[in-house]
Formats: sequence, C-alpha cells, structure tokens
Amino acid sequence: MTGLHNGRDVFEYALLKVVPRVERGEMINAGVVVYCRARRFVEARTYLDEARLLALDPAVDVEGVRAALGAVESICQGGERAGQAAGDDAGRRFRWLIAPRSTIVQPGPVHTGLTTDPAAEAERLVELLVR
Repeated sequence: MTGLHNGRDVFEYALLKVVPRVERGEMINAGVVVYCRARRFVEARTYLDEARLLALDPAVDVEGVRAALGAVESICQGGERAGQAAGDDAGRRFRWLIAPRSTIVQPGPVHTGLTTDPAAEAERLVELLVR
C-alpha cells in the first residue's frame, strides 16, 4: 500500500517526553516513535539528556527513566522484553505506545508526514526534536 506521492508513504510519529514531576508540568523530549503502515515499520529512537533532566528534578531516578525508554525501544523491536506486545503487529504496538499514560515517560500527540525511508525519518526526527 504505497502512497501516491512519488513513492513516499504516510508515516506517523509521536515524541516521547520525560515528565519527572507531573505536578510541575515540566518536561524534556527524550525520543520519537515512528510508524509506517505501508512498510509494517515501527521504531523508537531515544536520547536522554541527563543534565537537562537533573536540572528539572535533581532527585529523578535516571536509571528508571533509561529503563522505561529502553522498554519502548524493545516493544518496537518485538524483542523478548516486549512481553505480550511482541506478538502484535507494528500498528498495534505503535497504538499501544502512544496511548496516554501518567507515567514519567509520556507520549506526545501524533503527527504525520510522507517518507521514502521511515528509519531515516526516525533518525532525522530524533536529531531535530530531541538532541
């Protein structure tokens, strides 16, 4: 199901935000999740700027945040750490990951675009919006 725009396919993405203290409403971007239905592609790219995170909350559990971000990457890969989600198709895994939650790592709103290379798009977005 390739798009009609010069071989480009529709993709969706959401930012992953770290909210160390929900009551303060402060956050930093720590990754992106990219999904392309036409290519059965879902991938997360993460980057945690520890200095920025600690500036928001010096007592934050940095290793816990790293573990949560790693779990998102694992779910995308369908690896054994993905648990029950490992057997789901890429679209179901993406929808589960972008569902609103009140944990320290939260997904942002979903945005769309067109791409010929969803993996390159994931790298571009993490560079542009996170690093």
